Amino acid sequence: MSAVPAALATASALAGAGAAAGLVLPQRVRGAVVGVLTTGVGVAGGASGVAALGGGRWSAAVPGLLPLAGAYFAVDALSGLFMAVAGAVVAAVALYGIGYVAGRGPHGFGSHGAQTALPLFALTLILVPAAASVSTFLLLWELMALASLILVLAEHRARPSVREAGLWYAVMTHLGMMLLLAGLSVYAAQAGGETFAALRAAASGISPTVRGLVFVLTAVAFTSKAGLVPLHAWLPRAHPEAPSPVSALMSAAMVNLGIYGLVRVGFDLLGGGPAWWWLLIMAMGGLSAVYGILQAAMASDLKRLLAYSTSENMGLVVLGVGAAGLFAHAGNAPLAGLALAAALLHVVNHAAFKALLFTASGSVLRATGVRNLDLLGGLRARMPVTAGLFAVGALGAVALPPGNGFISEWLLLQSLIHGLAVPGVTTAIVLPLAVAVIALSAGLAAVVFVKALGVGFFARPRSEEAAAARESPLLMRMGMGLLAALCVALALVPGLLADGLDRAVAAAGHTGTRPLSGGGLQVRLEEVSTTLSPLWVVAALTVALGAVTATVGWAGRRRQRRAQARLWDCGGGAPTPRMAYTATSFAEPLQRVFDDVLAPEQDVDVTPVRESAYLVKRVDFRNRVPDRIEHRLYRPVLHFLAAAGQSARGLAGGSVHAYLGYGFFGLVALLVVLVVGW
Repeated sequence: MSAVPAALATASALAGAGAAAGLVLPQRVRGAVVGVLTTGVGVAGGASGVAALGGGRWSAAVPGLLPLAGAYFAVDALSGLFMAVAGAVVAAVALYGIGYVAGRGPHGFGSHGAQTALPLFALTLILVPAAASVSTFLLLWELMALASLILVLAEHRARPSVREAGLWYAVMTHLGMMLLLAGLSVYAAQAGGETFAALRAAASGISPTVRGLVFVLTAVAFTSKAGLVPLHAWLPRAHPEAPSPVSALMSAAMVNLGIYGLVRVGFDLLGGGPAWWWLLIMAMGGLSAVYGILQAAMASDLKRLLAYSTSENMGLVVLGVGAAGLFAHAGNAPLAGLALAAALLHVVNHAAFKALLFTASGSVLRATGVRNLDLLGGLRARMPVTAGLFAVGALGAVALPPGNGFISEWLLLQSLIHGLAVPGVTTAIVLPLAVAVIALSAGLAAVVFVKALGVGFFARPRSEEAAAARESPLLMRMGMGLLAALCVALALVPGLLADGLDRAVAAAGHTGTRPLSGGGLQVRLEEVSTTLSPLWVVAALTVALGAVTATVGWAGRRRQRRAQARLWDCGGGAPTPRMAYTATSFAEPLQRVFDDVLAPEQDVDVTPVRESAYLVKRVDFRNRVPDRIEHRLYRPVLHFLAAAGQSARGLAGGSVHAYLGYGFFGLVALLVVLVVGW
């Protein structure tokens, strides 16, 4: 008997108990009890996902649970992958959250509302991939959105910007919900049933126009949830303003469900599609990867930097998904499976290092109350554990060995490079561009995290808050330690996931291929005859680093000893924090290179002294790098809606007869449209 149903039932029971505890328990014990129960939700949900990845399958129908349609659930290896990832992130972050909420008072993340929503949000992250009908999927999707909105707004008393972020998040997520509802409703109507089994069976008999419409509507909704450009406007607002445990859950688990929906609908339910579907997806992925990491390079807010990094990494994942669809359309199943396996592995790797980075940034925020890198510094000596764990996450994010992000991006590059052998003008043009996007984003990611580490942790303190920082509580360090251990395991022995990834790729519809194999010490790409052993790569790097260090030390000892003396400082005195690089000045050369893309806004005000215009009293310099896509795309729409709303006020004259007339003519217009359409 499969362990999946028992694990899911346990997770549901623990989530219910956690929600009840958050609602009724007093503040002094609320955070600890809810944290323990939510940790149990993560462990149980992760266990169900691991069981499914191991080959276990489960399905169930509960006709009386939802009116009219009933509820349907099914778990396969593809569902299991996302459930396992969500469960692992929830368990570690919930443990971290116990220490994070301690001593913070009854408001914010420790409030009744937030602590009630937390276990329910964790449960929806696990149950969404288990949904097997349109109505069940949409209900769980909406519950996930509502629970996360409550958590985003948890600290609305502290900062007005939280309310603005919550408004953006609510609007964007519910616009996505409307598109998702429209797309899946059209599909269900054409299929004559709303279960996923009915949709699969009817896919081949539906016209290409309807299939294309369904794919576009659902793809826009799913990529919005994943935070892809240009539908990313909510992400750099909601992630920084939410409590740090919530930011970790959203960025490391919730955005993954946008990828899950894209893969489930595009490959499994629709059975793949024409090349233009996947070219559209690859274009969005490439744009998001480059634009997201550029915005991260310009950001001085630590959590905003990490939020834009999420857009970049989700862009790389979607690039792999699009490449898989393009290869499948070209008839090359092995490369399609490899590209999809690389994308799914990057989902796993990103979840590990991004959860670690957000929890480490939360540790900094809790200790200092500061998110601005220009006001931090000196944290390596004052918070050594947090600094070391942030470095582990940063190493994964830059996709260099021995970071865990390296192996998945290497696999993605392998699929794209070998895909150049696929005949056709499209692949000859698109694939080299995709390789260039990955290379550029990896290089910029190195700049981003060198800036975050160097300015935030290794420089001198630039504020009293940074100078007075103290290490975080034990439970917070334990939660971060679990995530760091996961990053290290994924970096050294990713081959342990090979069989599970093969099953997930097959569950997505790419059967008859086994893209990955190998044990814990190596990963072998069966179809392209390539092998990589990350553990040996790390060992070689360690030996090389040790040899260089020993050589430099030996050469230094051979030199003649010199007298110790203070270096000449040109009369300037000892360096001060004001002389060091800030995050803004570190990014300035890169800003100049991409000036036409970023369109920075600069302003200089020179104030002369009263007695003479030739003598300067003060110079004010302001530099801002706004989100150009947001300003060009969203601001005009918002201004138009505001103007339309102001104009529409004239229609509300207070006359009941006029209101009845509006209703009558509106009904007539609707009937005319229906008649003409029919």
